[in-house]
Amino acid sequence: MITVATWNVLHRIHAENWGDGELGRWPDESARIAAITARLVKRTEHVVALQEVSGDLVASLRDAMPDRTVHTFRYPRVPRPRSGTSPLRDPSEHLVLLVDGPSEEVAAESFEDDPGKGALMVRTAGTLVIATHVRADERRTRQLARLAELATKSPEGTSILLGDFNTERAAVASGLGSGFTVADLPVDGLPTRPGTSSSKSQRIDHVVVWGTGVDGAAVEDVDGLSDHNIVRATVAA
Repeated sequence: MITVATWNVLHRIHAENWGDGELGRWPDESARIAAITARLVKRTEHVVALQEVSGDLVASLRDAMPDRTVHTFRYPRVPRPRSGTSPLRDPSEHLVLLVDGPSEEVAAESFEDDPGKGALMVRTAGTLVIATHVRADERRTRQLARLAELATKSPEGTSILLGDFNTERAAVASGLGSGFTVADLPVDGLPTRPGTSSSKSQRIDHVVVWGTGVDGAAVEDVDGLSDHNIVRATVAA
């Protein structure tokens, strides 16, 4: 069994550019980074995938987690403030996989049509793990197809995809195609991205498997540290 989790931690520049009021509770970005790091240090999952990770947060995680491997992929696009200056020393944006135990980075890429979204692939515990962040617009169809291509090439015969897919479970399953299972979150559980308009799905972060099973999926409240909550699950390796 492999325990996994995924969390979009919300890049500060994106939050400020898009007027996300959630971070009003955290006016000091260095304090928020310290709180995110402290929460992640306490996680017990074998693998944790993170999206929208700033360079400052990457540095904090590396300092705080000498016992875990911090795999990262830096996007070609660097977020820039629409006005004013950024509180970040390193505003670059990354996908991250935190792995407890032996692991090997396989590859990483931004999507061909999108320098600010992509995939980071790591092999651990006899399976391929892919951290991803998928665009919400019409590019999503092509990006899901690319993720399906990457996942089904796993020589181990099993893959786990963790990330922010920006759409509901049924659309992810349809876009990836046959053979993929998207973990079913409890009907009465928390949304993965609370506070969005009623016309948009509030369950857009997912654990997906290919060639294996998944259960025990649940959503955990992050107490305002991000506009997304944490999703966790157990995968039958």
